[in-house]
Amino acid sequence: MIEVIKPGLETSIQDYPGRIGYWAQGFPPSGPMDSWSFRLANLLVGNSADAAGLECQFVGPALKFRDATVIAVCGADMKPTLEGQSVPMWESVAVGAGQTLALSFATVGARAYIAVAGGIAGDRWLGSFSTNLLVARGGMHGRQLVAGDVIAAVGEPSTPAIAGRHLAEHQRPDYGNHALPSIPGPHVKRLSAEGRRALFGSSFKVSRDADRMGYRLEGPALDAPGEELLSFGLTAGAIQVPRSGQPILLMADHQTAGGYPVVAVVVSAAMPVAAQLLPGDELSFADVSVEAALQMRADQRAALDSLMS
Repeated sequence: MIEVIKPGLETSIQDYPGRIGYWAQGFPPSGPMDSWSFRLANLLVGNSADAAGLECQFVGPALKFRDATVIAVCGADMKPTLEGQSVPMWESVAVGAGQTLALSFATVGARAYIAVAGGIAGDRWLGSFSTNLLVARGGMHGRQLVAGDVIAAVGEPSTPAIAGRHLAEHQRPDYGNHALPSIPGPHVKRLSAEGRRALFGSSFKVSRDADRMGYRLEGPALDAPGEELLSFGLTAGAIQVPRSGQPILLMADHQTAGGYPVVAVVVSAAMPVAAQLLPGDELSFADVSVEAALQMRADQRAALDSLMS
């Protein structure tokens, strides 16, 4: 059992890959914004990659563990401490009964992930523990954690939980590189040559209007004229261009359908970096091929496989 002493800014229960198969009913997968760091944390403590864990946004929680276990913290650097002593990230750490894990403000990145050996329990909705705050379902009664909540650790890890397992430094993500590899989208031809140069050659800034649903970006206006589109299915990473010309980058809780042109899509291997952006951060989109995107995904998979062997 884990007691929430301080909840942090917005800490929620998530699992991977989230709520799959309900796009037609209007429900996105949700799940962790940075799914790669989330899966890594699970594998470090011996869980399967899809076990439920905690997503901590901007400011992390303080959690008291009633029983001894093994945990791992991955993602944004929130300076985790155990009983006031610094603990390493990207590594499995033994926690004693009665000890308190505390995370602070994110210094690099925006979201950290806490995995507990055996996984944690929550409200399952449409086959997933992931919290969807927009409809108040899943996780901890469909909401973020609050002080006094008690989280149950469940089951046994799929492999032995051993302290000291870690991800090699060269395999860790570079959250400082905000050039997001992207492939042209289905409506890229609506952009003029100048508009395409602006999309793939300019910097944009994450506005204050940024959450788990998506980021509104500030930068050069993109003009994507043409006949009005019928609504079509959307995915995380899609870059929409509304009438204002200021693009929107869709994230984990994105709407499942829409009619704004999609001029590009951030590749799946770059979404972990996109998930770590803060309002005010600058980013750019780098035009890459589908083949390059597949290779980046294969490289990430190799890092995961290294922890499963």
